[in-house]
Amino acid sequence: MVFGTLGLVLGLFIWGRWRYDIVALLALLIVTVTGIVSGGAAFAGFGHPAIITVAAVLVVSRGLQNAGLVDRIAAWMTRVGDCPTLQVAALAGLVTVCSAFMNNVGALGLLMPVALRMAYKSGNSPALLLMPLAFGSLLGGMTTLIGTPPNVIIATFRVEAGESPFRMFDFAPVGVGVALTGLVFIALLGWRLIPRRQGPAAPQELFQIAEYLTEVRVPQDSQLVGKSLRDLELTAEADVNIVGLVRGQRRLLVPSSFEIMWPGDILIVEADPEALKTLVDTVGLELVASQDLGEEALGSEDVSVLEAVIMPNSVMEGRTVIDLNLRWRYGVNLLAVARQGARLRERLKNVRFRVGDVVLLQGRTATLPEVLPILGCLPLAERGVRLGQPRRIALSTGIFGGALALSATGVLPVQIAFVGAAAAMVLAGMLSLREAYESVDWPILVLLGAMIPVGQALESTGGAQLIADQILELGRQLPAGLTLAVVLVGAMFLSDLVNNAAAAVLMAPIAIGVAQGLGASPDPFLMAVAIGASCAFLTPIGHQSNTLVLGPGGYRFGDYWRMGLPLEILITIVAIPLLLWFWP
Repeated sequence: MVFGTLGLVLGLFIWGRWRYDIVALLALLIVTVTGIVSGGAAFAGFGHPAIITVAAVLVVSRGLQNAGLVDRIAAWMTRVGDCPTLQVAALAGLVTVCSAFMNNVGALGLLMPVALRMAYKSGNSPALLLMPLAFGSLLGGMTTLIGTPPNVIIATFRVEAGESPFRMFDFAPVGVGVALTGLVFIALLGWRLIPRRQGPAAPQELFQIAEYLTEVRVPQDSQLVGKSLRDLELTAEADVNIVGLVRGQRRLLVPSSFEIMWPGDILIVEADPEALKTLVDTVGLELVASQDLGEEALGSEDVSVLEAVIMPNSVMEGRTVIDLNLRWRYGVNLLAVARQGARLRERLKNVRFRVGDVVLLQGRTATLPEVLPILGCLPLAERGVRLGQPRRIALSTGIFGGALALSATGVLPVQIAFVGAAAAMVLAGMLSLREAYESVDWPILVLLGAMIPVGQALESTGGAQLIADQILELGRQLPAGLTLAVVLVGAMFLSDLVNNAAAAVLMAPIAIGVAQGLGASPDPFLMAVAIGASCAFLTPIGHQSNTLVLGPGGYRFGDYWRMGLPLEILITIVAIPLLLWFWP
């Protein structure tokens, strides 16, 4: 029954129709209803130390971001120059260091705008910088306990093997060696393997909105007089977007859906020629004498237009602009959508958003920065770099350093140290309570809380040992190092298909079983799982960092393995000797 459940879960993870937290809850319900896991233990995973640690680290990471430390360092990136090798080395190196101590998606999000500005300024394709940046964020997570959730999970599984949990820098001897090797490969050779497609060099070339802007007038005898813009949008049978309204000397951008139309009003609409003709014919508007409307018609001192990418777990994912009611609920206009480097030409109201889609939004300058986090979007090249005050940087760094020291020396368990750091960040004003709750990746916590009992069921029913016996039988005539490589490659393969935290939960009990079968220490095998779970380099679905750069980089699904496959082979070659040396 356990194997059937795991087969179903893996199939649903790969299918991707249901989000991973829903799939994990389904697996938990199956093993509970069938009696494999008792009702009293079903939700014990949500009180697991790994859950608390991951949540606390995410809050602390947000506090470090708000302090502006990374932004201050990133501001120096403009001095690197136009050489792609130097740009890749600088960006990937910085994100690797940051990801060792903060959420890797958060570190990537901070540096993506920097990478895009560097690419546009130097005339290089963003594709050459964004994939190395994403891969660097994964490499950094290998080096510390808090670098990535799989490391926290592996540390707790060591307790089940009868040992004390791994400490903060126990992952460093192997992780740093692997990360440095990966960085050298990416900077010198890896970026050259990324396909170079001809694409837009900057947002203004990707979204040529000016070509679709037109002015139409509301006639004196129009049926629209006295009706709202929302009525017009519902009545029109064309895909048009009302981005502005001119009434006498007054020019109103991002008008409310409930703005009433008067005779003589001039509407600034975004529409292609076919949709514009349909609009004019169906509702009786008049075309204003042709004039060149530049993109400045979309913005003013109070209104801005910016490009953003849809983040994992965004409220926009899987929904349409009509479902979201962007104009009425959030006060923003959707002007265009790009996917994999190309602007979508289908009707905007029919587009279902995906993670990694690049959207062009128009909204009020004062409120747009607040709306983007609510929508789950990351601003790209137009975002200004926030420079933190020295006092805030020093305070946040001190709080974080204190938590590191207390957990690294064993004075406090890691979950206690970082919960204390998270509370101190809030009390010190590094982030608000709302930001603290928003910074927690709740789907990941649900995934972990549900999968931990499932992983324990795999072990308690003997399923993990059965798989371990098959691996032992396969490697009976092989040296222990090659058996270790089988475990490492298995974790790599699994992490390319499913969430890396789920891969760690499933592979850890198998690794312990293999070690027990060999009469060896479980440490190198658990460390091999930790390394493998962070090596989701072959597909855009293996890790959120890979998904996040898919749209802005203009990548296709098959582009990732071109650099990812040789990187995984190299990591395997380097990691096995390091594991055997430091964890004999």
